[in-house]
Amino acid sequence: MSTSTSTATGVTGAPPPPSGPSASPAAPAPAPAPGSGSAPGRRLVARAAAATAVLTAAGSFFGLVRDQTIAHLFGAGSETDAFLVSWTVPEFASTILIEDAMALVLVPAFSLALSRRAAVRETGKDARALPEDPAGPADPVRALLAATFPRLLLALACAAAAVALLAPSLVGTLAPGLADPGLAVDCTRLTAVTVLGFGTAGYFSAALRAHRSFTPPAAIYCAYNITVIAVVLGLHARWGVRAAAFGVAAGSLAMVLVQLPAFWRHLHLRAVATLRARRSARAVRAPRAAALVGWGVVAPVAVFALSRQSQVLVERFLASGLPPGAISHLNYAQKIAQLPMTFSLLLCTVTFPLVARAMADGRTERARRRVERDLVLAATVVLLGAAYVIAYAPQIVQLLFERGAFGAADTAATASVMRVYATGLLGHCLAGALVRPFFATARPVWYPAAAMAAGLLLTVVAGALAASRWGVHGIAAANAAGITTTALLLLCGLRTRVLPVRVRAVAAGLVRLTLAAAAATAAGLAAAPLLPSPLPTAAAGALAVPAAFTAAALAVRAPEVPQLLTAVTRRFRHAR
Repeated sequence: MSTSTSTATGVTGAPPPPSGPSASPAAPAPAPAPGSGSAPGRRLVARAAAATAVLTAAGSFFGLVRDQTIAHLFGAGSETDAFLVSWTVPEFASTILIEDAMALVLVPAFSLALSRRAAVRETGKDARALPEDPAGPADPVRALLAATFPRLLLALACAAAAVALLAPSLVGTLAPGLADPGLAVDCTRLTAVTVLGFGTAGYFSAALRAHRSFTPPAAIYCAYNITVIAVVLGLHARWGVRAAAFGVAAGSLAMVLVQLPAFWRHLHLRAVATLRARRSARAVRAPRAAALVGWGVVAPVAVFALSRQSQVLVERFLASGLPPGAISHLNYAQKIAQLPMTFSLLLCTVTFPLVARAMADGRTERARRRVERDLVLAATVVLLGAAYVIAYAPQIVQLLFERGAFGAADTAATASVMRVYATGLLGHCLAGALVRPFFATARPVWYPAAAMAAGLLLTVVAGALAASRWGVHGIAAANAAGITTTALLLLCGLRTRVLPVRVRAVAAGLVRLTLAAAAATAAGLAAAPLLPSPLPTAAAGALAVPAAFTAAALAVRAPEVPQLLTAVTRRFRHAR
């Protein structure tokens, strides 16, 4: 169940400016933050989104090459199942430490610290107003860094060691019916390193995004996947599938290294040692930093992220009792099906720091408009992608994976599961977009965790009932039902707890977009059998499905599509 996180203060109507830890200083309203509505801000968002899209596309490409390499070398049998059970650790760590908990806690925290720094420099009302040296002990950004980063490294190292030590118990719990648990234990001990690597990379990414530096965080998956591919190709003959586990561990460290220069430049790591040496200043700073990332802020995010990623645990637990290859078919199907969701959330990733900064500055209306627009744009992208995936699933899987040990039977099984997964893509996308404003206030409540728990409970119950009858298809359908339930609960709770979002208007737009996607799916299914070879069929579908989607969206007056067409047409005419 892939999503993102969110929670917030209970309010009705237009929420007042934040108070308490997230209060913006009194006095003149701060100048609009870059990217919050001005023309330069829109250009910033466009440039950041473009750079992120290019690097994410490259990372996704190399991710597919990575999966193709593993499928080619090891197929979809018991050996690959053992590796994929060990891959649960990095998947879990990636979602929590990069995509969810770390980002949803630290982006608002650093955004608020930056807002405080700007306010102190403007008003000069703080008795400890910042000196000329930005690394001075009163700087909220450096104080936050000193209070959180060293402790985080220690906690991550301990967690990685615990995973390696408890690997046999973890494998027995995650996949009790696994054919080769010893191999899975060896791979799990190797992938335990990712807890430290992903956690550090996630901290760097959150801090850089809050500082409006988006390129290095977007490059981490390129570095990760290229490293995995290189290690697997170099060591598979000697280590077998253990080489893939070692490559995953090495890739997590590459994620850190690719961001380290930018992180050093923006936050000056040497300031940590300076701040920690000033004991008297640290005693004053600690409560303020703790208020930004204290347990009351972290706990709801952590519970939400754990509940979300537990979907993977549920799927692999249920699939371990099915015939060999079931876990592999689920894995490959999910990896391909979720590509549209990844691209649909690019804009939300870029604008999340802007929403967090706007809410820290008390600009609720600006944040509301940004969130509503992001929801519709993200839904447009993911529904178009879902239509293509459902219509051309066999051709996509055949092109990407059918070679080496991955045969035609694996293609058919993976494609059929992928079509079921795709029905839940809108839910995955909306959950990922909706949770961000909940946590942007730095004062989250437990509503998103409760919404995710409800969706997870539905997934568990439905999956347990459906797996024995429908196998992997029942597990995938339970995934779609659970995450869609979570998304609906988050959408309904957003207006009363965080922002006065126009729920009916957003829901009406989503319904129109869903109708357009259904029409595009039908057109794609009708056109797919017309060409015999998978490559021209998939290429023709890449033209036919968007054309049908656009025509249907215009016919039902779906939001954003006419504006997007106008923008593209205007740019084309300008280019001529």
